[in-house]
Amino acid sequence: MTQEQLAFTAEVSTRHVSYVENGRAQPSREMVLQLATALDVPLRERNALLLAAGFAAVYRETDLGAPELQHVRRAIDFLLARAEPYPAVVIDAAWNLRQANLGAARMFAALLPRQPADLNLLRVLFDPDGLRPLCLDWELLAATLLERARREAMLDGPRSPAAAVLREVLARPDMPASLPQPARTGPLPLVVPVRMRLGDDIVSLFSTLTMLGSPADVTTQELRIEQFFPADDATDQWIRRLAA
Repeated sequence: MTQEQLAFTAEVSTRHVSYVENGRAQPSREMVLQLATALDVPLRERNALLLAAGFAAVYRETDLGAPELQHVRRAIDFLLARAEPYPAVVIDAAWNLRQANLGAARMFAALLPRQPADLNLLRVLFDPDGLRPLCLDWELLAATLLERARREAMLDGPRSPAAAVLREVLARPDMPASLPQPARTGPLPLVVPVRMRLGDDIVSLFSTLTMLGSPADVTTQELRIEQFFPADDATDQWIRRLAA
């Protein structure tokens, strides 16, 4: 985005944007928020910008169990329940599992008999003691997931939990030096499923992501509801057998 585009979006003069950028003008609290809004900066990073400019942070990071978020929890519970028997989970920006429906609990119990107490979906997919040995075409899946993780980290900012867990995964000693680019491996399917072998079964899943609209809290902005759906009839039957 050029200075001119930013100025137009923020409804200020290009000259003032230039002065703020090169340090000739000290932005007010309102100007910091105005520019951050125009740049679509995440709330966590907006707080960091305010602190860097000498102002107090304005966006709270409320615990998901706080009374103020009861209506958000009700909406989440509704979505998780309606997804049954298919798995659905709530994850935060760092891919930590915060909540799961019964379908997800059954799926993880089948795939990870010794699952860790604090399950992190990104870590477990790259862990040789987690889901990695079960994944078919693991390198292609890893490249696809890293692309998503990099995009989320870029949107959330370098100090975000998303960026921290991405750096941790990339620093693993067992991480391949290079991964295939999904678009260069031939014609792509409509969605890239997660395919895992479990005994005689091949489980093939794709997922959808739901985020809260118009969040005004760091926690609510970073929450993601991920729902897993069968990519073929065999997986649909496998999920329904687990539910039965």
